[in-house]
Amino acid sequence: MSGQQPFEDDAERPGEELPEELSPLGPDADAEDGEPTEDELIADELTQLDEAEELAGGAPEPEPDPADARFSAESVHAELRGRAPETEMAPRLDAMRMAMDFLGDPAHAAPVIHLTGTNGKTSTARMVERLLMAHDLRPGRYTSPHLAHVTERISVDGEPVDAETFVRTWDEIRPFVLMVDERLEAAGEVPLTEFEAMTTLAFAVFANAPVDVVVLEVGLGGAWDATNVADAAVSVVTPIDLDHTGMLGETVEEIATEKAGIIKDGGFLVSAVQQPGVAEILLDAARGHEAPFRFEGVEFGVTDRVPGVGGQLIAVQGIAGTTYRDIALPLLGAHQAENASLAIAAVEAFLGGGEKPLPEELVRAGLEEVSSPGRLEVAGSGPTVVLDAAHNVHGVRASAEAVLESFQMRRLDLVVGILEDKDALSMLEAMRERYAESREFDTRLYVTASTSQRAIPAERLAELALAAGFDEDDLEVHEHLDDALSAAVQDAAAGEDLDGTVLVTGSITVVGETRTLLGL
Repeated sequence: MSGQQPFEDDAERPGEELPEELSPLGPDADAEDGEPTEDELIADELTQLDEAEELAGGAPEPEPDPADARFSAESVHAELRGRAPETEMAPRLDAMRMAMDFLGDPAHAAPVIHLTGTNGKTSTARMVERLLMAHDLRPGRYTSPHLAHVTERISVDGEPVDAETFVRTWDEIRPFVLMVDERLEAAGEVPLTEFEAMTTLAFAVFANAPVDVVVLEVGLGGAWDATNVADAAVSVVTPIDLDHTGMLGETVEEIATEKAGIIKDGGFLVSAVQQPGVAEILLDAARGHEAPFRFEGVEFGVTDRVPGVGGQLIAVQGIAGTTYRDIALPLLGAHQAENASLAIAAVEAFLGGGEKPLPEELVRAGLEEVSSPGRLEVAGSGPTVVLDAAHNVHGVRASAEAVLESFQMRRLDLVVGILEDKDALSMLEAMRERYAESREFDTRLYVTASTSQRAIPAERLAELALAAGFDEDDLEVHEHLDDALSAAVQDAAAGEDLDGTVLVTGSITVVGETRTLLGL
């Protein structure tokens, strides 16, 4: 990787004792002279089989079954899930650096556009990806978590990596991952975590592909995130708000300090509109690294926006001074238009240092192809079913504004499932303010839970909904998501004019499982 072959370059480091199965001499190196080793016997058998096939004209190889590859990918995912989660880890980067060293440093195989923030990272990453593809570049994109299949996390050239490549790459790097684990355990540290191992796999896939540029989304925070072994050419910061306060800090300023850690020497900072204290922290970090900086609302931003069916028509002023007009963005909500302006600025910074505008036709072509599953995704009609993965207060408010702007309805059936580490009460209060208190439509709430071990049980979520001010008469409790979805769809479809809308929201897991139930 990075032009190196780990099995050749790194397996023979002086002073490192390799496991027997990796030894170039093999486990039978000490066999008596003249006696065939086990490997030689196997080789003889394989040679005989090959000769027999040649005589027979060669037996055709069976076509690989995609279902088998998918099963294998999920098996790899199960193995990764057996590792420690990030929530049990003290901040560290040494483990990832060791993994990168063993593999020939795939984190530096291609330049990186690194994204952090509280909301909008994945959508912005997908927009950056499409803009790069419009410029005939081959991007690798790493985002998390996934909605249905683990391979969604790692995309090459706009498509999730195929399951066969996912499994093969893991098989190639696994011996080195285990060597890192052994080193860490010998030092009294926890082996590579699930996210560290997954990130290592992503870097390996991108180095092997290879890709021209990596679009890299942090998993959590920034400074100590596993992705931060890469050095960003452009650091992108989406809006920062309160989330993961138990790990990142109790204030937006503390969280911003952690996220500013992805800004690197000689890089380039592109930031969304931020609260004043957050903006000051990001500015100080950029100046400290001698990195140019551009902020939405100052040097770039959305200049015009016209909502429409299935999306919006936007105009964006870029950081190079050009205004890109008549961009058809097939995503809903003002926040997605702002994400688009951030993506354009990031690509301007990456391709031209912020001094050279992008060809307007390529900007249009790239953003017209963007999709962002699970982000105000219309998943059904008659009645309309909308899926949105808003999972914190800031996200709920942005989603609500888009829902109210984009859908005309007389009834809203709200299916909600939230995870344990979220501020569920505040999220439900925001939903009550935006939806239940509306005079334009009636709202009915269906509380439920995904199958995630972190999901708040439906009964407890109902108690929180009542505490948030929802009326008990407008509340249903369903232990299982499929029951909640079925009840909501039936209720929304009951009106003669089919003027009801179902909104599924509250967590990425509940949206992902809903997509599976709907066959998406």
